[in-house]
Amino acid sequence: MIIASKARDIIVSIADLFYPWFSRFLSRETFLYLVCGGGNMVIDLFLYFISYNFILHKQILDLGFVAISPHITAFIISFCITFPLGFLLAKYITFSQSDLRGHIQLFRYGVTVFMCILLNYVFLKLFVEQFHWYPTISKAIATVIIAVYSYLSQKHYTFKQAGK
Repeated sequence: MIIASKARDIIVSIADLFYPWFSRFLSRETFLYLVCGGGNMVIDLFLYFISYNFILHKQILDLGFVAISPHITAFIISFCITFPLGFLLAKYITFSQSDLRGHIQLFRYGVTVFMCILLNYVFLKLFVEQFHWYPTISKAIATVIIAVYSYLSQKHYTFKQAGK
């Protein structure tokens, strides 16, 4: 736990250096959420890129009983790392005041993340296939909508504080 505490202190200290520039527009909690979530997203993209290009070499993963496309396998690999990392960042940095038990938070975090994945799929299908928007623009719009949903659901559901 000492390493986790030190990591938390370092992340919060670095975020606190930049927070004064944003304090007029964002609460500290929201700023920490953006820092942690943004950092986790960068790690996710990096892991996805490395997995897809250098681990999987853009090849289908054939497990014998099922074949998984390289982009889905890369997603699974990066998700296996960024899901617990995102939970820990949210629990110990962004929403550290929550009084819910850890296993309840983890379950609720999983529900929230599952909903984010589902919403991402639905928005991309809607924006690209129904509205005929460019995929990259569609992904950017979906990401903004989902980030707002994720923040609100984590604040008011996953890491809820008693009496709030």
